[in-house]
Amino acid sequence: MIKQPAYLKKGDKVAIVCPAKKLPHSINYAIAILEDWGLEVVIGLTVTAGYHQFAGDDSLRTKDLQTFLDDPSIKAIIAGRGGYGTVRIIDDLDFTAFIAYPKWIVGFSDITLLLSHIYAQYQVQSIHAQMPYTFGNSTKEALASLKTALFGGELIYEYESAGEIKNRPGIAEGILIGGNLTLLVMLQGSASEIDYTDKILFLEDIGEHEYAIDRMMRMLKRSGKLEKLKGLIVGAFNEVSVEDIPFGSSPEEVIWEIVKDYDYPVCFDFPVGHIDDNRAMLVGREVILNVDYLIMKITY
Repeated sequence: MIKQPAYLKKGDKVAIVCPAKKLPHSINYAIAILEDWGLEVVIGLTVTAGYHQFAGDDSLRTKDLQTFLDDPSIKAIIAGRGGYGTVRIIDDLDFTAFIAYPKWIVGFSDITLLLSHIYAQYQVQSIHAQMPYTFGNSTKEALASLKTALFGGELIYEYESAGEIKNRPGIAEGILIGGNLTLLVMLQGSASEIDYTDKILFLEDIGEHEYAIDRMMRMLKRSGKLEKLKGLIVGAFNEVSVEDIPFGSSPEEVIWEIVKDYDYPVCFDFPVGHIDDNRAMLVGREVILNVDYLIMKITY
């Protein structure tokens, strides 16, 4: 049975921790926004810690996250940023108290690992969304979607694709999973791997060569995961590394080539990923995906 954490209300405590990379600057702006939403913000030790590129060594990052997983007064844990490092601590975390009192975990990028893990192992929903590190550059719409997701408002997205690759029309209903493509591929064969069967998958990535995107997508195809989907949402694949010898296909063209023979709906250019307009996505939630050639709609 899928578990939904309780929606937040004014006065609730939320914690900010950094399970991966260290913060390069203050997140006071983000803290002020969360407080303006009526939340009491508790700051983890990792928010100001540093150990090489990490927000403290593995031991500190484990202890900091564990503290808030265990604390029933904390109603949401928001990752300060992503980067790299969550995989170094995931197997040392104890989710016993978290399972007894589920709470929202929020983040994206490297935090895809944590969101996937709690769904794969414990069927707990989470929120793929902007983090304090990205609040400063975020669109108002993206931040509003995070607030709506946390507080339990109605969440419906209707969006027009603007790219050269056209959507494949169709209607699908299923559990939403997804996140960063690199992280999802890294999770294969581990305790954090989600079953893709009858799911609606959303994907995004940043800074990868086209050939790397091609390789990862073909791995998902060869493992049988893509053919089992009910729908595919393609988000932002930005800051693609330029090669001396062109690969010949954009990330969107790569993905379409690999999934074109399936019959489920596919939409491109959805606002999710390493972009300012990174809309909140409820991982583990049942959604309806309605795709036309240009317009797509997600209803939670």
